[in-house]
Amino acid sequence: ILALNFGSSSIKFAVFHGKERILHGLVQNTNALEKQYLDIEFNDTVIHENLTDIALNQVILKLIDILHANDIYPDGVGHRILHGGEDFSASCIVTEEVKNAIRKYYSLAPLHNPVQLHGIEVCEAVMPTIPQVAVFDTAFHQTMPPKAFMYGLPYEYYTDMGIRRFGFHGNSHKYVSRHVCDFLNIDPVGKKIIVCHLGNGSSLSAVVDGRCVDTSMGLSPVEGLLMGTRSGSIDPTVVQYIANKGGMMPDQVLAMLNNHSGLLGIVGEGTSDMRDIERLADEGHERAILALDMLYYQLKKLIGSFIVAMNGVDIICFTGGIGQNSHKLRSAVMAEFDWLGVEIDENANRCKGTDMVISTPKSTIRVCVIPTNEELMIALDTAELLDNN
Repeated sequence: ILALNFGSSSIKFAVFHGKERILHGLVQNTNALEKQYLDIEFNDTVIHENLTDIALNQVILKLIDILHANDIYPDGVGHRILHGGEDFSASCIVTEEVKNAIRKYYSLAPLHNPVQLHGIEVCEAVMPTIPQVAVFDTAFHQTMPPKAFMYGLPYEYYTDMGIRRFGFHGNSHKYVSRHVCDFLNIDPVGKKIIVCHLGNGSSLSAVVDGRCVDTSMGLSPVEGLLMGTRSGSIDPTVVQYIANKGGMMPDQVLAMLNNHSGLLGIVGEGTSDMRDIERLADEGHERAILALDMLYYQLKKLIGSFIVAMNGVDIICFTGGIGQNSHKLRSAVMAEFDWLGVEIDENANRCKGTDMVISTPKSTIRVCVIPTNEELMIALDTAELLDNN
């Protein structure tokens, strides 16, 4: 199975046989033709090719050529699709109806759904006999009850316009909440799990009996926690106030909230990279210290609110580029839950990018680092669909 994860400016991909990853790689800067490059790791070697002035369909052709040159012929292709709204509560084989539904959510995912659908159509043209599967980032959160996904707006805005909380990073939350149970050799039924997916985009999910009951992102990926370049939740009046005072259109304000806010906006040093921010904070940079304080505080509040919402918690997982690599963040946030009996093993907590229990045996809540694997989740969903059809 070829798993394709199209972002707004890159393509992550991997080929799996069952759960075994045969190769993986990245096409970077797909929206900046003069800087494109392709990296593939295969058989302990790295293939690097510059792809200057190559359009997206040619990028896919190049990738398929490399696979065929290494005797890899996919039986199916799984595509991550950011937004499926209420139309999809599970992955599905791509049809014209599915493609029309993906188009319907262009306005809610303008940087992702169009390019992801284009990726499907390119693959259909290049591999016309190979099934294409859509794996939706919003699907895992469709088990949320109305009390969790509804906004306090006139009800007609939901029925007529579909305005509600959807949540994102669903493939990551699904993978981590399942894999941690396999890792700990426990049954997900009867367990309450909080997954903290922390990266440039960040979200939390509350999972009971393997089903999502709440998540921190909303109608769009802006809601929730302070992120790399996104503001997280703010008073909506801020948009109107900035538009009026700053002479900006609402779309310009939203672009600022998406691309120039969050850690980037608070630190003010042209970086949203957690490694840079932690280094600056260690050097005494006041705004870097403030940014970390804000992030830790908001994360602590969200974890606390999900514990209350689920009436308890058994496992807390950290994943994503920041979650699985920043031992300082994990230590600082979990120290605030000592009143619940959480105790962190600081030696275990120094781990990076590996499955690890970082709480002590005495801890009342198990705290784990679980590296996410969205491409594997895409491949498993794709293989299951193909086996059943």
